[in-house]
Amino acid sequence: MINKIIGYALLVAGLLLIIFTLYQSYNIFMRNSPAPLMFKVQTSVAITKTNNIGDLQDLQKQLKEEVSKQISQMIPTDTLPKILNLFSWSILAGILIFGGGQIAGLGVKMLK
Repeated sequence: MINKIIGYALLVAGLLLIIFTLYQSYNIFMRNSPAPLMFKVQTSVAITKTNNIGDLQDLQKQLKEEVSKQISQMIPTDTLPKILNLFSWSILAGILIFGGGQIAGLGVKMLK
């Protein structure tokens, strides 16, 4: 009798884990809630060096600004962290679904 109770409890726990993971994944991919932040965008801090040649430093600074502007126009700065966060959530969701399946499987075995 106790094996059947534990079996049903494990079956329900495994199914709830799977359902919760699928519900969270649906909300994340439909943009109702953000993905867990594993990767963040770091703001770059400009380090200025003192050179004797001021024109060369100005030219390098202008070149760096122009390259940054062109790259930010092609690829937004938050795109890569968003992709990495979604990828990390997908891996975590896969692990949780697999674990829920294993727990539910144990419950079914205990019911037999």
